[in-house]
Amino acid sequence: SLLDPSIFGIDPLDPPEDAEIIDGDLVNSFQQSYDGAVTLSARQLIFDGSFFVGMQAARTYRELSTKEHIKTKIDVTEAVSKAYYNALITSERLVLLESNFSRLDSLLSDTEALYANGFVEKIDVSRLKVQFNNLTVERNKLQQYAKISNDLLKFQMGMRLSENLEIDDSLDKMSFEAVEESTSEFNYSKRIEYSQLQTNVSLTQLEMKNNKVQYLPNLYANFNYGYLTAAAESNKLFTSERWLNNGSLGLSLGIPVFDGFLKKNRIQKNKIQLKQIQQTMIMVENSIDLEIRQSKVNLNSAIENMAAQQENMELADEVFTVTKIKYEEGIGSNSEVLDADTALKESQTNYYNALFDALIAKVDLQKAYGTLLKSEK
Repeated sequence: SLLDPSIFGIDPLDPPEDAEIIDGDLVNSFQQSYDGAVTLSARQLIFDGSFFVGMQAARTYRELSTKEHIKTKIDVTEAVSKAYYNALITSERLVLLESNFSRLDSLLSDTEALYANGFVEKIDVSRLKVQFNNLTVERNKLQQYAKISNDLLKFQMGMRLSENLEIDDSLDKMSFEAVEESTSEFNYSKRIEYSQLQTNVSLTQLEMKNNKVQYLPNLYANFNYGYLTAAAESNKLFTSERWLNNGSLGLSLGIPVFDGFLKKNRIQKNKIQLKQIQQTMIMVENSIDLEIRQSKVNLNSAIENMAAQQENMELADEVFTVTKIKYEEGIGSNSEVLDADTALKESQTNYYNALFDALIAKVDLQKAYGTLLKSEK
């Protein structure tokens, strides 16, 4: 520091040899050459509205993350269920096709034997041969499709395609009981999409609450304690007698005065966001109602179609059996047998297609009601 030399009784025109004079002022230092300090500081929150709102928001964000996880599980369950039903029906169709193949192969052998003995014409054998060849191609295609369906199921389940997967189930165990829950009794929060919107409402309300509490002051307690020392020589810093303790305890109060209407505008923005989410929730409610109604209609229609196709399949099987017996007894024609066989295979295909549609409609209805994860199959 630059001081008046007269304070120390020094003549600026004739200073001592160890005194430093600049423009008539004495250069003097009030500090030692070396300093040392050890300090412990602590700051404790007593009141801050944003902190407590933040604690509530943290729980709500965890809830939102949990619902995101549930939504992912629902999507995976839907994909796996549909892939499973596809693989199961393809497997059942392959078993039935093998039975048709054996039946037609036996019929072809019998007809060839009858032709060898002169009881039927060669055209009868040729017609059956064409039918047999077509069925062979269809069987090979269905075998390949069964492998693809199995691979698709493994993919949806997260399995390696090289792993072995066998479906030990039967279509006889499939249930198509109607979902016992009417739209009037339906709780929209069971749908994860609607539940997520409810959580977003809570988050927006918490954000608005946080903006409001920022008008309140915040209060903190402060504590400091430590030791200080100073020395002209560095080796004296480590002398314990030279370390002097010091400390302080106090409160710090922060009072918001004016922020250029920033908090006010943020609160107004939160109010608009709440209205937007509420409007979205109304749209989602209408969408869910429509989805439930469509799923119900689709399931009922699919079940009726499946029942009709099952009856057609049973009748076609009966017609084929009678036609085959008449042909073997010589009172029926070969073309009638081929027509009956074609009609039987067509009815079987229609039945399994209707069955698959019914199973998919069931999955869609369970998803519409928000009960897909609770269902066993």
